Amino acid sequence: MNLTTITSPEFTKHYSTKLTDYVTALAWSSQGDILAATSAAGEVILWDNSELTTLQTATDKAINCLAFSHDGKYLAIGGQDGKVKIWCKNQLISTLENAPVWVDQLAWSPTDNQLAFSLGRYVQIWDAETLEVITTLNFHDSSISGIDWRKDGKYLAINGYKGVKIWSTQDWDEEPFILSMSTVSTAMAWSGNGEYLASGNMDRTLTVLQWENSDPWVMRGFPGKIRHLAWSELNTPTGAPLLAVSSVEGIVVWEKSVDESVGWEAQILTNHVDIINAIAFAPQSFILASAGADGWLCLWDENKEVSQILTDNISGFSTLSWHPQGRLLAAGGEQGELIIWSTLAENTD
Repeated sequence: MNLTTITSPEFTKHYSTKLTDYVTALAWSSQGDILAATSAAGEVILWDNSELTTLQTATDKAINCLAFSHDGKYLAIGGQDGKVKIWCKNQLISTLENAPVWVDQLAWSPTDNQLAFSLGRYVQIWDAETLEVITTLNFHDSSISGIDWRKDGKYLAINGYKGVKIWSTQDWDEEPFILSMSTVSTAMAWSGNGEYLASGNMDRTLTVLQWENSDPWVMRGFPGKIRHLAWSELNTPTGAPLLAVSSVEGIVVWEKSVDESVGWEAQILTNHVDIINAIAFAPQSFILASAGADGWLCLWDENKEVSQILTDNISGFSTLSWHPQGRLLAAGGEQGELIIWSTLAENTD
């Protein structure tokens, strides 16, 4: 544990407010002008240059997930009440009723205004142009742990018990590719270049698939199940991005080796003293942010050293989100705190 910083602070507190309960999700619009936040009490708020707009007040039913469409036109939320709500320019345009099934995963296509959301063992695809569900995908083996579109929009990955299933978005009726495993895939994400798919698993393993290569790498030895993973947008000299993985209070950063026989090499990052609830690389950077239940938001520099610790007297962080240009960093707290930090350059503008 180290509370000292290696370099001078880069971020300072820019804005703060408080929701009535645990902050469940945060998302910036693609242009970066609006931040959306949701809470375990059911609130949905928008932050726009320090101005707050409330789209939904507390309902006592938690909002589990939210996302902006790729063009920033639409905002979707899903929650404990089984409803998927979609706003367009702050106007509620559609409510999909799915009770009593909770909706805890959703994601917009990066190329079209199509929304994928979970319903138990199924994922439905809703089209914003027709305002209709265009297909239903059956995962079969379990409820859904995660949904992620490949960045070119050509494939949709869905994970849960027994692995990851990947559908071609060009033909939803085609049988999916299956990354099979005997355990639950608890966290999953495509790399930004679409070449790799990572799956963090309940049995304390990490699986990395190079697309169109049927023999994945499997990494072992984690202290607990893998809760979160994140890819860097930038590539290392080997041509692959970095992959960060959190398990309990530790982080492991994986870098693809020049030596194909070695595969991926690990570097362990330790500073947190409680469970890490979110990790994310800054856009176009190897800087990594990690938010923990210990009330620390750590920034790790390109040398994988702690460069700054943001605390602001929060009992525990629940989530975080980088501004699309990396100028702002937002985080939510377990007691409803919402804080935005900015770079020093941003503050002096």
